[in-house]
Amino acid sequence: MSTAASTTARDQWRASASRYASPELRPALLDLATSVLPFLALWVAMYLALDVSYLLVLALSIPAGGFLVRTFIVFHDCTHGSFLPSRFWNRWVGRFCGLMVFAPFRSWQHDHAVHHATAGDLDRRGQGDVPTLTVAEYRAMPLLQRTGYRLFRNPLIMFTLGPVFAMIIKPRTISRDARSRLRHSVYLTDVALIATLTLLGLWLGFGKFWLVEGPTALIAGIAGVWLFYVQHQFEDVYWESSGDWSYADAALRGSSYLRLPKVLQYFTGNIGLHHVHHLSAHVPNYKLQAAHDDNEIFHSVPVLSMWDGLKATRLKLYDEDSRRMLTWREAGLWGRTATADLA
Repeated sequence: MSTAASTTARDQWRASASRYASPELRPALLDLATSVLPFLALWVAMYLALDVSYLLVLALSIPAGGFLVRTFIVFHDCTHGSFLPSRFWNRWVGRFCGLMVFAPFRSWQHDHAVHHATAGDLDRRGQGDVPTLTVAEYRAMPLLQRTGYRLFRNPLIMFTLGPVFAMIIKPRTISRDARSRLRHSVYLTDVALIATLTLLGLWLGFGKFWLVEGPTALIAGIAGVWLFYVQHQFEDVYWESSGDWSYADAALRGSSYLRLPKVLQYFTGNIGLHHVHHLSAHVPNYKLQAAHDDNEIFHSVPVLSMWDGLKATRLKLYDEDSRRMLTWREAGLWGRTATADLA
């Protein structure tokens, strides 16, 4: 597709969603009331339940983790400026929710904007996305890097250590070359988190605090890592070099429509309608379903069931020849160690 044609298509398809790209106060407040408030209420209930049974605490951590995911979606929309009509309140609600999900507002906003601008672009991978190699790149890598990639792509590691890295470690670091406002966002968030967690630990007891926070954050983190993974990691996903890359195609062919059961769609804040979100990031989560239903262009996008999303974790490498994501077996690397791959 030519640049001019790509731009025209992008404008036309964005126009399809433009009337939904306006945040409204009432549904935004309802979103807050059905995400942040129940999460905080369940957190208190879990703390009180410590004196009853830790099994009850773990049972409550499941819905609490779901509401923490919804809280993250509020934070996510705020970074796009799409949650509330007011820019001022978008920033401050986003910063508040960012503390709850351990994320610095400005820094995460920047990285996520880069993700939106480069999703599906083979030449601009590496920031705000799930690291993905082509078959040729993997075969050409040194042994140590190959081993690291295999470990990273192992679901046991991705969904255990992955949430810890994504929520706790990575947001605490930033390059010295980053703009000052991004570095300050990380540093100030770190200071605010240390102060908040220290005060809560002194008040409630550090052990009790983490007995409640730990399983809740882990459940939300596992769900978050899986959602972010499956949104752009499926068999017929769109990848192109920069010269042939199209924003609209990346949104409509490279972002999945993850069709979840209604209760899970609720807890994940409609983010499974990721194709709509990538075409127009200014559509708030509470309007994504309506935008999808009312626009014909969204009815032919890649659709994944929950089972399809779980199976997608088997995909490891992108093959530029077949233009598909492949498993180790399909790439001819099943049962081979990273050392054997050198042959």
